[in-house]
Amino acid sequence: MHKFLSYLIFVLSLSPTIVSAQSATCPNDVRAREPVACAELDKLVQEASEAQKEVDRLRGLGAGFASDIAFLTAKINTAQANIRSKNNQITLLTKDIAVKQSQINVLDTRIGRGRAAIADILRKTNDINSYSLVEAVLSDKNLSEFFVDMDTYASTEDALSELFAELRTVKKLTESEKAALAKKREAEAAAKAAMEAAKKEVEVVNAEKKTLLAINDANKKTYEQVVTDRQVKAAKIRAELFQLLDIRPIEFGDALKYAEIASAKTGVRPAFILAILQYESKLGANVGRCNRPQDVKKWQDIMPGPLHYSNYLKNGKTCNGPNSPCSYRDDQSAFVRIISEIDRYSSPEGVPLSCPQVAGWGGAMGPAQFIPTTWELFKSRISNALNIRTPDPWNPEHAITAMALYLSELGAGTQDWTNERTAACKYNSGRTCYVNGKAGPGLSYGVNVMSIAESIQRDKIDPLQNL
Repeated sequence: MHKFLSYLIFVLSLSPTIVSAQSATCPNDVRAREPVACAELDKLVQEASEAQKEVDRLRGLGAGFASDIAFLTAKINTAQANIRSKNNQITLLTKDIAVKQSQINVLDTRIGRGRAAIADILRKTNDINSYSLVEAVLSDKNLSEFFVDMDTYASTEDALSELFAELRTVKKLTESEKAALAKKREAEAAAKAAMEAAKKEVEVVNAEKKTLLAINDANKKTYEQVVTDRQVKAAKIRAELFQLLDIRPIEFGDALKYAEIASAKTGVRPAFILAILQYESKLGANVGRCNRPQDVKKWQDIMPGPLHYSNYLKNGKTCNGPNSPCSYRDDQSAFVRIISEIDRYSSPEGVPLSCPQVAGWGGAMGPAQFIPTTWELFKSRISNALNIRTPDPWNPEHAITAMALYLSELGAGTQDWTNERTAACKYNSGRTCYVNGKAGPGLSYGVNVMSIAESIQRDKIDPLQNL
């Protein structure tokens, strides 16, 4: 019976909700503008905290229908308190975003006026500079009028200097406000994600509570029979096939085990690791394969080699030079070394690799889709983490560990929703989710990965815990 209670505790835990209500706070500037709303948020956060304390109190007190139902009720209360606090936080953030945007608009207007004023002053300066001494003597103006123009010139120069200084200051302030706005939008997205996760949690817990009540009222099953049903479901989840890119699928139970080992080394959530793997597999099917016997494009065609890197060095470590073709890396040589070190393939020929996309190079290897030079950068760390001699990009455990190490470097080890999504964007595109305040090339990837991670956590990982 204790096993079933432990199962419920994990199934209904807040692990998918990366951003908790307790993290919601009002910055000083927002509190000054919205004292009533911030006070309400403080109250809601406290309510969520008290509800969580009740959950903690009931956790593990005993096993049975009555205790489980009480535990489920407490979980529902906690999730609903989180929803209320997140809704309040989103309202405040939406208002704050509007304020920040208004401030940026004012600053942009100042910059526009400043540029127009500078252009006007430069025109006047040019007019004065165009006078020669002969023109000054022969003009209709007397000398006193000419020297008035010279005084105007001096004051114009001073005004120009002041305007340039002001423009630089306003531009810095604008950049600061835009950075603050981007953070506000990230916080808003995180709060919305947390609220949606809490809503789904309420649905799951309510359904579980109704099921337990119905079973208990009708005396259809004993508590032990319910536990057995859950164990059967868990066994099916473990046996499900988990698709991986370029190799045969493995059982989900094995994929989770490898992800948990990697998580212990890096702090990156297993659900997040598996979500990246699952999405990479889906993308790989769309991107296509190269270098297989039936493929036209071979490994030498899709990745940069010694010639490209040599030209990069000749150009002074840049590709903006006369020597071409050019690349800052030599993936071909790295690929040959990797193949020679592992037992999986006898030669580089026929090894499945990712094809280039619309622009850039291909050659990404295995489930984690590492390019050869990047794999070599992580090789020793993978070996140390798993206590192995030679990491293999096509070995599921090695690939999952490599992915976790890289995601940790990208910030996913904090298990914060925003940092995880940013890490996913960088993993896909090498850039953050938002670039200069606009959606970056990896934003869609990051959003999809976070959705998959939540689903994996809720539907697969939680039911397996402590059974």
